Amino acid sequence: MVGLLATVALAASSSPPPAAPSLATNLPTGPMEVPDEWMTAQRMSDGSTNLSAIKYANARGQANQVAARTKSVYRHLAERQWDFFGPLNIGGRVVDIAVDPQVPDQLFIAAASGGVWKSSDAGDTFTPAWPDSWSQPIGALAMTSDGVLFAGSGEAQPGGGSITFGGDGIYRSTDRGASWKRVGLTDSHAIGRLSIDPTNEDRIFAAATGNLFVPGGERGVYLSEDGGDNWRQVLAPPNARTGATEVIIDPSNPNRVYAAMWDHLREPHQRTYGGPGSSLWRSDDGGENWQRMTNGLPTDADQGRWGLAVAPNNPQRLYAYVGTAIGPFRAFYRSDDGGDSWTLMPVNANQASQSTFSWWFGKIWVDPTDADHLYLMGVNLMRSTNGAQSFSSVRGPHADQHVMRWDPKVPGRVYLGNDGGVYRSEQNGAAGWVKATDERYTQFYTVDVAETDPSLKVAGAQDNGCNRGYNGRLGPWNPIGCGDGLQTIIHPENPNIVFGCSQYGACYRSENAGGTPRQNIGTGQTTSQRRNWLTPLLFDPNDPNVMYYAGNIVNRSTDNGRTWTPISPDLTNGGPNDPSGYPWGTITTVAVAPSDSNTLYVGTDEGKVWWTRDLGATWNEVDQAKLPGTWVTRIAVNPKDANIAYATFSGFRSGSSRAHVMMTRDGGLNWIDIGQGLPDAPVNSIIPSKDGLLMVGTDVGVFLSGWNGGEWAALGKNLPQAPVMYLRYHEPSRQLTAATFGRGIYDVSVPRCPAASTKLPLKNPGVGLVGVLSSCRAG
Repeated sequence: MVGLLATVALAASSSPPPAAPSLATNLPTGPMEVPDEWMTAQRMSDGSTNLSAIKYANARGQANQVAARTKSVYRHLAERQWDFFGPLNIGGRVVDIAVDPQVPDQLFIAAASGGVWKSSDAGDTFTPAWPDSWSQPIGALAMTSDGVLFAGSGEAQPGGGSITFGGDGIYRSTDRGASWKRVGLTDSHAIGRLSIDPTNEDRIFAAATGNLFVPGGERGVYLSEDGGDNWRQVLAPPNARTGATEVIIDPSNPNRVYAAMWDHLREPHQRTYGGPGSSLWRSDDGGENWQRMTNGLPTDADQGRWGLAVAPNNPQRLYAYVGTAIGPFRAFYRSDDGGDSWTLMPVNANQASQSTFSWWFGKIWVDPTDADHLYLMGVNLMRSTNGAQSFSSVRGPHADQHVMRWDPKVPGRVYLGNDGGVYRSEQNGAAGWVKATDERYTQFYTVDVAETDPSLKVAGAQDNGCNRGYNGRLGPWNPIGCGDGLQTIIHPENPNIVFGCSQYGACYRSENAGGTPRQNIGTGQTTSQRRNWLTPLLFDPNDPNVMYYAGNIVNRSTDNGRTWTPISPDLTNGGPNDPSGYPWGTITTVAVAPSDSNTLYVGTDEGKVWWTRDLGATWNEVDQAKLPGTWVTRIAVNPKDANIAYATFSGFRSGSSRAHVMMTRDGGLNWIDIGQGLPDAPVNSIIPSKDGLLMVGTDVGVFLSGWNGGEWAALGKNLPQAPVMYLRYHEPSRQLTAATFGRGIYDVSVPRCPAASTKLPLKNPGVGLVGVLSSCRAG
């Protein structure tokens, strides 16, 4: 069949260019770097050349409109309570810290995609200090001597969740995080640093990093002279692609200000993370005029992100490092004359510990009492006690360091923020690191619950592995392997059998609830040439001994994952001619019909959808003209009819008319858009219940409809505005579980909607079922 379908049989064996020149590089595929490529690739798969805070602001506004209508028309849905399940003890990326200068043991932290948090017990436990309903990415914090707190939204690190979720300006709180007001730089997208003049705290400098995806906007160094009410640019970037990542005031001479600029742009298939705009600058007149520091520093274009620090007790001592334009560490420099001249220090790549992505860190921190004692941020925490003559690794903290702050009220106390959360040392950072015990800002990709007991959960976390939550709500979670934690699933009949996956489908099977011993499955036991960052792994809902795993080929196991057989050809285009290095041409989702195990649906990162009704003997491709053509995030099959299936899509184009939820009623031949009324944001997960409801998780919330779609309501309250990456529904208890990227795991009870079940089978696809949502009730 040509045009409508392509049918194959399985063999028995088988953006405008920037004005300034740049150093563009193919994207490396190292496991520490690819999460940002995975998230970016999805959300830019519609052909758009950028992701902006404006698009997300529009989507959040639409989500708020849906929520307001839900509260007005379907109050019984709006008032349902999302409850935080956990974890407390894992944490997530922390990129800045502000130590309260007045209140003992109090500090505030910036969670990369989880808002601002406050601790009143020296970093042991944290509580939210940021509205749940606001955009969650935070990049920088600063606090005045009398407790006025400033937050710069949007993260300057171009990776992980932050690459997708920028910010919308600078905020001010006069009551230590109880309330906030936005005070400017709404088009800055990301703030790398905030610095307050200690002699006049109405003078505040901001390093505006800019939109990673779009040249221009508010970039460079900005100054407010009225406590944040108004801002003006005092250091313009040398080109439209460059933004400021550092601004530091000389503590002994506030007229002297330093800044670091970074030339960078992220396009769909190209990363430009260095160029002629990357540079260091100094002002000697309070920021009015600036000179580039070049004496002893490189002036060529092979400069990536700079890190810069001033020694507080000897401000003539400066430290700086720079990466190459393609990412590895390049060189470390020291100045003993306030930046007039610089000396290349004998620091090599091993001492720097920044792997191939120096741009992920970008910070140096100096002991306030000892100019020779400093820390370089890297994969490991690197420490020097001899003025950067050499560095050694500090043991104890989680990997990927971002921020250190000393508590001036307690000698020797220092706080550290990294990809694992917050740590405290009472030994000046040299040793004795203690991790916080309550950190509710973990970035999760997936979650599963045990069919035998929905309080048993496993989940995969960004840079924090696979984790088991078998100790109830708010109970401690246990690590159960994996690098980055991706797909995690529990055997439907035996919760001791757990599967966990690292990046690119490196999975295991455990009969000890994720503990050892573990049988490796996936990359060495299955057939595929390419595997997605989040490789699908799932049970047949009709037989838990039957499992599916998919790279670019679908594999099937009939012995609960011990052995595997391919049941499809390559269901992709065979891998693109794409300079990104990202493994395009992979299967992103597989769904088995609960009513017919011979019927499977498959979606790919290229926007393809396939189906088979004979367990893979023949595969049928849906006509691409009938689909959005963007990344297929999830497919789910109707519990009662194998011919009814739902597909969700990513790709994020402001004002887009492209469907994010599509439905077929004829086994995949034809598809219609049933997502009208949803916010224009990526849909990451979809679940049809047995009694006629449809639930979707999006970048801006969770929404409910009948099987036909057509009318959508926001489900519940108190779910933070972090992206919902994965939904898991426990039918017997009606518990819906959401994995958020930045705020942990939440549960809500799904109401019964009698009108949905009484109007089956579906008759008018794409048209809301009158009375379905109004009939919902508790129970």
